[in-house]
Formats: sequence, structure tokens, C-alpha cells
Amino acid sequence: MMEHCCALQVGQNVPDFSLETYEPTRGDFGEFSLAAQKAAKKWTVLFFYPADFTFV
Repeated sequence: MMEHCCALQVGQNVPDFSLETYEPTRGDFGEFSLAAQKAAKKWTVLFFYPADFTFV
């Protein structure tokens, strides 16, 4: 049986998500929310890499 992954394709919309971040300008933790970025009409570039220490 062949499994199909639900990966996004070029041109598809990314589902809303939020994640905890480190804000070096404040020296504290914050939160990134894709929905908030969209509401503020800010451009966002999402970049994923497969593992730490991967040369890109």
C-alpha cells in the first residue's frame, strides 16, 4: 500500500500556525503567528531545513 504525504506544493497556502521564538532584541521569548503576519499584511518567507548543522 502506497502512502501519500500531505506536503505542500509550490503555490499552495500554508495553514496558520504559531510557535515560540527567541527575541534577541529583547533578550526574551516571544511568539510568531502566521495569522498575525497575514493580518499585518507583512511578507513572510518560510524556510525549512532537514536537520541542525545542515549546510544551506
